Amino acid sequence: MNILPTIADSVPELEDIFRDLHAHPEIGFTEVRTSGIVAEKLRSYGVDEVHEGLGKTGVVGIIRGKGQGNRRVGLRADMDALPIHEATGLPYASKNDGVMHACGHDSHTTMLLGAAKHLAATREFDGTAVVVFQPAEEGLGGAKQMLADGLFEQFPCDEIFGMHNHPNGKPGKVGICKGQAMAGAAFFDIHIKGKGSHAAKPSDSRDALIIAASLGSEMQTILSRNIPAQEVLVMSITQIHSGSAYNVVPETATLAGTVRYFADEMYELAAQRMQALCDGFAIAHGVEITLDLRSVFDVLINDDELSDVYMQAAGDIVGVENLDPHAPPVTGSEDFADMLRVVPGAYCTVGHGGTAPLHNPEYVLDTSILPVGASIMARVVEVRLPMS
Repeated sequence: MNILPTIADSVPELEDIFRDLHAHPEIGFTEVRTSGIVAEKLRSYGVDEVHEGLGKTGVVGIIRGKGQGNRRVGLRADMDALPIHEATGLPYASKNDGVMHACGHDSHTTMLLGAAKHLAATREFDGTAVVVFQPAEEGLGGAKQMLADGLFEQFPCDEIFGMHNHPNGKPGKVGICKGQAMAGAAFFDIHIKGKGSHAAKPSDSRDALIIAASLGSEMQTILSRNIPAQEVLVMSITQIHSGSAYNVVPETATLAGTVRYFADEMYELAAQRMQALCDGFAIAHGVEITLDLRSVFDVLINDDELSDVYMQAAGDIVGVENLDPHAPPVTGSEDFADMLRVVPGAYCTVGHGGTAPLHNPEYVLDTSILPVGASIMARVVEVRLPMS
């Protein structure tokens, strides 16, 4: 590993920051403590400008290089946690009951702080680095909120780069997928209003629970009988809520879940079929069924040229033997896609020694990734804004 010197010297500080953030996780748009720490650290590093409150709790820092070039490169990290009860038993486990950094955004924040410290200390680049700390990535629209607040109007970027940790047990393995890299996603809620009755006389009811179970099963035929086999679409029903007593046939039921896709046409087809099934079940059972389907994440599209640039920068840190420039697309989603719809850029993954999956209560991040990710992010600025 060729960790950049400033970052190598900062490893104890980065680990302290990470552990503190991990112990105090905050849900999207409530990252007040986290964003305060970010702003304080950026100022202590001598970052030229620190702007708070963009996208409610977002932070943006401006770092000017020694050169007088006009080009501007953005680096982005997310800050929010998930509503999960931590079960790691770590000495720095979450102190906020029911909230956990189970996706590693605490590490992303820490790595970008490390990159900012290096860039502010060395300034060996010709142009401007824009460091973006985004709130509310986990399905709450943090990127959209920052864009709506004028992120790129106030802080223009010619290109922007993001990163995610990958608990694959392969420390320092950096991967990228050119083009469509991560799926778009929509969330849905289906509300069924039937007719309740005494459980001893279900014939008096229009049983919302049974209808929900049947509808959920039938929706799986969208994948098997409507979506072409060569296309990728994932539909997951992740919640069903109905009933409150042993002796009452429930009057209402709710189904909820996600649809993930790479082609807008396949998403539209799935949406049409979901609506048709809801309408058909409503008629067949004499009940009311409403579908609330809403797009949350765009498909994340990596720019081909900037993907190569990112791999070049990563290779300078981890060695070309640890690069995977042809990683396959994944059906997970990431709202950095919204920023990439406005400014070209690329998003990579960096492997670490942990193997518990993301969004798992036993997920543990291998902290050796911190200086690796920080160095890669700092290096991409130096590569893209070389001193003449």
